[in-house]
Parts: sequence; structure tokens; C-alpha cells
Amino acid sequence: MSAFDEPGPVGFIGLGEMGRPMVGHLLAAGLPVYICDPDPAAVAAAVAAGAIALARAVEVADAAETVMVCVPTPEIVEKVCVGPAGLVEGGRVRRIVDHSTTGPAMARVVSAALAERGIAYLDAPLAGSTPAAKAGTLTIMAAGDGEEFEAVRAILDVYGETVSLIGVEVGQGHLLKLINNMILCATLVASTEALAVGMRAGISADTMLATLNRGTARSFASQALLQDRVASGNPQIGFRLELMRKDLRLLLEQAAERGITMPVSASVKATFDRGQTALGLDADVLAIAPFIVAEAGAPFE
Repeated sequence: MSAFDEPGPVGFIGLGEMGRPMVGHLLAAGLPVYICDPDPAAVAAAVAAGAIALARAVEVADAAETVMVCVPTPEIVEKVCVGPAGLVEGGRVRRIVDHSTTGPAMARVVSAALAERGIAYLDAPLAGSTPAAKAGTLTIMAAGDGEEFEAVRAILDVYGETVSLIGVEVGQGHLLKLINNMILCATLVASTEALAVGMRAGISADTMLATLNRGTARSFASQALLQDRVASGNPQIGFRLELMRKDLRLLLEQAAERGITMPVSASVKATFDRGQTALGLDADVLAIAPFIVAEAGAPFE
């Protein structure tokens, strides 16, 4: 039984670590979902759960009025939305919701191209990573036309716990997501560097984190990431280090456009750059923590 009074088909482009569970929630809510993704295994799993697979983005836009996009990079967003055989060429689509971390500059480019064809664009990036996507408790930071936001609010509520329209200017949602990720990474890097000092002095990471996370040094990074994952031997959250580096770069570019210097944030980005070089393109973002303590000669045990 659908949770919607007037269920209509939804399109979804991108079945990665985030997109797969999000599609699952939409199907569980009773919505018909048209999907498109280059990964045959991900498509097959979604089809087995009830999704309808289409080969090209334009076909999804021919089938659904509302299409969600959740892909890794700004370049892929541009290709999917306004490239050849992209969503812009579809005959039914009325609005596109961009869950990718595209960045404000690309959001404006895509939005303008879609507007020429009468298609609305909402940037609506996500916070919470894969665990929240699986639990249906994502934080969704949307920006754009208020009426279009209300038109998709019930859909976003299916997999979002905190769903907000944070601004009416296209790109503001992406900017807030970049800010979120920089704060998270800065906290993670600073916490890990400080732990390395204690570890070199003979205090175990477990002891420090158990104590710190009951006091004023507690943060999401120190508790949910360092204590619950890294120190317990599971340094991964299903999000690639290279994608986080992209987000850090995009925020620094936004700051530079506004004449703002961010020395601490630039240092965080430099740490991620070193980590990427050492760890490779497939490394999980949480691999940065073992990398930092290893550089300091105090590996997690």
C-alpha cells in the first residue's frame, strides 16, 4: 500500500552507496521508481526490489515528472542533467532534485540550462553518509523555489529525517553541504592529530576516546567516527576519500571567490591531499585517520 494519496512515478539516477538504500525506501513507500545507473549489479538488485530499469537518463525523464540525481561528481551531474540524451531532453520531467554534492557553480550552470526548457532544479545535498541513507534518517539541505520544494517534500521525507529548505537561491544547499563537510573533516583531522600525541606518550586511543567523549572535546568525529569505527578496527563509512577531497576543494574555491582566506581549512585539505597520494583512489575517507597517526609514528592498535 502506498503512503501517498496520489502516487506518481519517481526517477532516480545513481545507485551508489547512498542511492541504493534511498531507492529502497521509495519502493517500500509504494512509489514506482524508474532507475538508471551504469553498474549492472546495482541495477539488478534494485529491479529485484521492484524498480524499473531504463538505459538512459532521457528515458527516465520521459517516464517521471520528478527525478532525483545522486552521482559522484559535478561533471557527471552536468552530463546526466544537460548533456546529450540527458534529463533536459525528457518529455515528462518537471523538476530535478540534485542530491549530489555538485557545488554552487555547477548548480547554477545546470539550473540555468534546465530553466530554458521549463524544468525546475532544486539542489538538495545529503548529510549522514551511508548509515543514515540505510536507516532513512538523512539530513537534506534543499535550496531553490519554495513551491517546487513543497511539491517534493513528501518524497524527501521518505528517506530524510531532517528535511529543510535552507534558501531560495540555487546553490545554497550545496554550499551548506560543503561547509558541513569541511567542519567534519577539520574536526576529524585535529582530533586524530591530538590523539597521536597521547598515543606516543603511552596512552591508548581507547582510553583517550572513552574519556574525551564524556567531556567537552566530544564531537561527531571523535565519537561516531574515531571511537565507534576507527579505534574499533572498522575505519570506513562507504564514502571515498577522493570525493571528500573534491568537497574540500569546492569550499576553498567558494571562499576564494568571496576574498576569504581559510588557513585552517587549507591545511585540512593539504592533509587529505597527502593521504590520497599515499592511500590511492579507492580509499575510504576514514582511512585518513590511520594515515595521520601512522605519519606521527603512533598507529592505532
